[in-house]
Amino acid sequence: MRSLSNANDRAAILARLGQVRPDTPRRWGRMTAPQMVCHLTDVFRTVMGERSSSARSPVISPWRQRFIKLFALQLPLRWPHGVKTRSDVDQERGGTPPGDFATDVAELAAACERFAAGRETRDTHYLFGPLTHEEWCRWGYRHMDHHLRQFGV
Repeated sequence: MRSLSNANDRAAILARLGQVRPDTPRRWGRMTAPQMVCHLTDVFRTVMGERSSSARSPVISPWRQRFIKLFALQLPLRWPHGVKTRSDVDQERGGTPPGDFATDVAELAAACERFAAGRETRDTHYLFGPLTHEEWCRWGYRHMDHHLRQFGV
């Protein structure tokens, strides 16, 4: 399974990121390519504790968390479109607004590298519950892959 903890997988997904341009059209959703880049950076920074989150997490039973985690992290299925984005990392409702595209892409790549290297304790995922470092790296890869597919790369 691909993961940000694997240097080759991380290099491949960052190479895909390098194919995105500010005017790359989306295949689904509302975000523009610059918003998507900032969204991914905001999420990594929030998980690593570099950015605060005021969003409320839904109350989900541990059984349902395990099921969602299995589906999202272990099964070789693409993530569905249309999952509601938390307001604090939604670029139209409270996320970081895009700036210079090249700078934003560089910040995302740096956040991805810090995320993969860090083994500090992270908060529990709002849908999946507690995750190990390897599970977080799998999640990070899947999240980036989902949004890069959104823009056809």
